[in-house]
Amino acid sequence: MTISTEEFAAATARAEQRYRDHPHIVKARYDHKLGRVILTLSSGAWFAFRPEDAQGLQEASISQLRKIEITPSQFGIDFPLLDVQFDVGGLLLGHFGSRKWMAQRLGAAGGSSRSKAKATAARTNGKLGGRPRKVAVG
Repeated sequence: MTISTEEFAAATARAEQRYRDHPHIVKARYDHKLGRVILTLSSGAWFAFRPEDAQGLQEASISQLRKIEITPSQFGIDFPLLDVQFDVGGLLLGHFGSRKWMAQRLGAAGGSSRSKAKATAARTNGKLGGRPRKVAVG
């Protein structure tokens, strides 16, 4: 498929407008002392996250994490040694992986609550013989 000169010019104009209107990444690095990937944005703000919170980075070595490239658009980062990419907009919204991966992480976190009330309820339930069995209806 070929695009016309007008379509190319329109796409270029949209990209230039996005570049002017939205913060983009100007620096990306991994700080092993802090254990964080740190992104500096064109707005002067910075954003940091733990690799263990991001899909594909959980088991990465320091040398793999240090090899970060900013995408040509400057709206994403790439970890070429891991074949893992992230979009800055998604990261800022808290999207550190696919929907399925994020749902699994949230589900695991939800089941691991360790409140005093939950512990007391579990002990009480245990004294009563544990969880009631599910009964088939019908």
